Amino acid sequence: MKVKASMHGAVSIVNAIATGKGATLGISLGIEATVETQPGKGIIFENKESNLSSRLIRNVVETSVPKSELEKNKVTIFVKSEIPSGYGLKSSSAISSVISLACAKIFRPKASDLDILRDGVHASIKSKVSITGAFDDACACYFGGFVVTDNSGIKIIKSEKAPEDLTAVIFIPASRRRGNVKKLKTLNGVFTQAWDLANKSDYWNAMILNGLATSAILGSEPKILTDLLDSGALGASVSGNGPSIAAVVKNDKIAGIKKVFSSLEGSIIVSPINNKKAEIHEV
Repeated sequence: MKVKASMHGAVSIVNAIATGKGATLGISLGIEATVETQPGKGIIFENKESNLSSRLIRNVVETSVPKSELEKNKVTIFVKSEIPSGYGLKSSSAISSVISLACAKIFRPKASDLDILRDGVHASIKSKVSITGAFDDACACYFGGFVVTDNSGIKIIKSEKAPEDLTAVIFIPASRRRGNVKKLKTLNGVFTQAWDLANKSDYWNAMILNGLATSAILGSEPKILTDLLDSGALGASVSGNGPSIAAVVKNDKIAGIKKVFSSLEGSIIVSPINNKKAEIHEV
């Protein structure tokens, strides 16, 4: 059997590391996984020369597929992704969720969305690609739109569609240097306030507060955020643990945001907001 699953990336509204509670927004950078089974044994990851984590992929398959099925099936995986990895754009959550979905379609067709997401989260923690399991990130990749979560309890608190006329303009710095993410906990009161704003659907103020707090600790320049807001951004923040910076704007303000980023060393990605849920189809 051969199955293809697809979903998308996301940007941070509120980082979950400090408090175990997060909020995220889906963007349209895509990812797809093709999973094929044949009689035999073993997990084969077909992406050659890839920077995707084969340890994560193996852990997702071992978590998602019943052991008895792994004993008699050779599972081959191929992943195609537009999401840059290691920049805070939820590539690990997208990989774990998309493979978990494809495996569930083949081996556990009655699995719920939450079962599928939970398997990806457990595999992310086991692989050490995430501290909290990044349930918030996985949900935005899987469902699209705005998602507010309690990661420690693996609960979706709120999920709603985003306005269709919005785009994320994302700056990818030339340097991949990140600050010490464990120090985010020193501002846990600020992150609690940001999460409370997101829980009231005040997403842009939540994102701005998150951006100021994360940039202070992770070494980004907070002035960039104020320049982005001056140029029409509704919200702007370091995404995830950085180093990328995301600004969400109405489509008519994209040029002004690109101008702010163009003075910095790195590249720019323009990605419309995504409200579409993950999809699955047999190949």
